[in-house]
Amino acid sequence: MREVRVRFAPSPTGALHIGGVRTALYNYLLARKHKGTMILRIEDTDQTRFVPGAEEYIAESLGWVGIQIDEGVNVGGAYHPYRQSERKSIYKEYAQKLIDSGYAYYAFDTSDDLEAMRTRLKVAGSSNQQYSAATRMSMNNSLVLSEEETKNKIDAGETYVIRLKVPAEGEIQIQDLIRGEVKVDSSQIDDKVLMKSDGMPTYHLANVVDDYLMKISHVIRGEEWLPSAPLHVLLYRYLGWEKEMPQFAHLPLLLKPDGNGKLSKRDADQMGFPIFPLTWMDPNSSELATGFRESGYLPEALINFLAFLGWNPGTEQEIFSMDELIEAFSIERIGKAGARFDIQKAQWFNQQYLKAKSNEELALYLLDSLKAEHIECSNEKAAKICGIMKERVTFTHDFWMQGKFFFNAPTSYDEQVIAKKWNAEAIHVLTGFSQEISKLSKLTADVAKFTLEAVTANLGIGTGKILQALRVSITGGASGPDLMMTMEILGSEEVVSRIQHALKTLKKTI
Repeated sequence: MREVRVRFAPSPTGALHIGGVRTALYNYLLARKHKGTMILRIEDTDQTRFVPGAEEYIAESLGWVGIQIDEGVNVGGAYHPYRQSERKSIYKEYAQKLIDSGYAYYAFDTSDDLEAMRTRLKVAGSSNQQYSAATRMSMNNSLVLSEEETKNKIDAGETYVIRLKVPAEGEIQIQDLIRGEVKVDSSQIDDKVLMKSDGMPTYHLANVVDDYLMKISHVIRGEEWLPSAPLHVLLYRYLGWEKEMPQFAHLPLLLKPDGNGKLSKRDADQMGFPIFPLTWMDPNSSELATGFRESGYLPEALINFLAFLGWNPGTEQEIFSMDELIEAFSIERIGKAGARFDIQKAQWFNQQYLKAKSNEELALYLLDSLKAEHIECSNEKAAKICGIMKERVTFTHDFWMQGKFFFNAPTSYDEQVIAKKWNAEAIHVLTGFSQEISKLSKLTADVAKFTLEAVTANLGIGTGKILQALRVSITGGASGPDLMMTMEILGSEEVVSRIQHALKTLKKTI
């Protein structure tokens, strides 16, 4: 097997879609599995779509999810530069080589010429209105013009593009590692532009030249590039690089949660979940899109979730660390069918990873939230709070959102609990319980439970009948983490204060 060298080659045209993160992940897993090289290349040939900050966003996103780049932008390497806009002269050389060998040609057609060609074909009833073997001899290009006419046009500064001369007949075969053998008739392929009028290459020429020069062994990319693969095979053939051609693997689409259609940003926005790894503000529209990181997802949970969108290990195991994914990964276990983006499964993964963390690790998330709220809290107290809450939370920010009552006494109470459970028995028990608790210098969960049971037994009232009333008086809510541990963390003085406030505030409801 040749040395594994893979590349992730996004365009800096905006935020990195979560599907792009999955593509980067599969490339990374293959590289690490075979002790190969992971390359980050920026494909910025379309300068009209360039978005400031996008390249930096891509690098930060990959770093956050744990995909390490061995070679590429901001890292360097033997095949620099790794931005295509800085490799312009390289592409020009190979475009000229294709022209000299008769595999490409100059095209001087204006936008009006192209529109007239399409109109003519449409009127004639043709379903294929492309610039191809069927139409190129009626157009304004160097295949029709003499060599001298062509030279004169170029010397005069006329605008032109360079197009690939696709054979009129023949079958092009691609061996895809996921889809098997793919065959395409060359008559279905148009004479794609290789070099644009601004002197920049199109994706087709640039990615083939770069993949060859950078010794890329595998091209793992989205299914949307499969129709372009025959064209790329032709380029490898015409440039004499067919033996060095990388192996192709076109990944299945990411589908909407219901499985009907390709997942889009609009779908994610409508359903209320992120589509980008990090929060992104569009510099043109100022539209803000919250990312997975800011929504409270752990990077390792997101990676585990993404790995299963199209790939499976062939076992019942679902929780995989990055190292375990590397060990288990193989392209052969990637399926052809589209993968449903089940956001609830992503949340489940996040829950599992949160529960697996130590209380001390989780405390850091709570302390970050508290810092933003200008609330002081010891590491020990934060760890205790996270310890009793981690079975109930889904996201990192839930420790604060669901645990505000640990720091702020309730100012309102759950109306349903008050209507059903706040009665004379509850008031008797809470009054007696607060009196007994006030005598204690230190309150533990065990002591709280023992004291409550003693008070209810003395009053002849079942403990279960007043637990919700006790909880609502302390937290304001109907549910939450273990009540006895909650009281231990709050301390006897705070528990008494909250019960007394509830008794005073709610006495009019009886």
